[in-house]
Parts: sequence; structure tokens; C-alpha cells
Amino acid sequence: MVAVSAGTDRIQVDEEQSSSGWMTFAGVIIMIAAVLNIIGGISAIGDSKFWIADTKFVISDLHGYGWSLLIIGVIELFVAFGIWSGAQWARWTGVFIVSLNLISHMLFLNANATWSFLAALLDILVIYGLAAHGGRGQARVD
Repeated sequence: MVAVSAGTDRIQVDEEQSSSGWMTFAGVIIMIAAVLNIIGGISAIGDSKFWIADTKFVISDLHGYGWSLLIIGVIELFVAFGIWSGAQWARWTGVFIVSLNLISHMLFLNANATWSFLAALLDILVIYGLAAHGGRGQARVD
């Protein structure tokens, strides 16, 4: 809710706090996803027993999946710090990289179905937070 007082041209902080909460949520989830993607990518590249060995992948193989997770995870680390610093490039890069993460998890659903589905749901929430609430804290009334 935004309310402007008659004489002082002030915006109440309700909407700004809501937007700040969504951006904090997005940054935290992206950071967690980055760490998990890096660990998952390294374990997939190293043929860890964590992944199901005879799984059929839509694109590539377990090593290709591991490299894609590792690259996405490293980019997500930078994006999370950028979001917390309030950079607009990080907001839009975050939407893009989280979309890639969503596609990655959906394409490789056979590797670990439960985790891929839950990660995809979190990715959708992060995309919503970044797209819908990312620029609201910058609104000013002159």
C-alpha cells in the first residue's frame, strides 16, 4: 500500500519493505541455489554415487549436466551479491540465470525428480520476486 501525504511528498514504507523482503528472499534463494548447484555440478562431473547412474537425460549426459550446474552456480553467486547491493544489472541477470536454472532442472528431471521439481518451484518464486518487486524500492515522488 502506497500513501502520499498531502504536504510532504513522502511515500510510506509499506511497499518499500515488501519489495525489500522479496529482494532479500530472491538473493538468499539464489545464494543457496548457487552453493547447491556448485556442489551438485562437481559431484556430477566426478561421477558421485549421489546421482542415479543409469538415468537417461534429455540433453547430454551426467557430465554435461554437471558442467551446466557448475557454470550456472558460479554466475548465481555473483548475481546474489549484486542483488543485495541493489544493482539493476543483477536483477535482470538474475531473472535470466534463474530461468536457465529452471530449464536445467526441468530438462534433467530424471536425475533427481524431487529436488528438480522443488528447485523449479523456488525458481518461479524468485523470478516473480525479481520481476515484480525488483524496481519498486526506487520509486520517488517529486
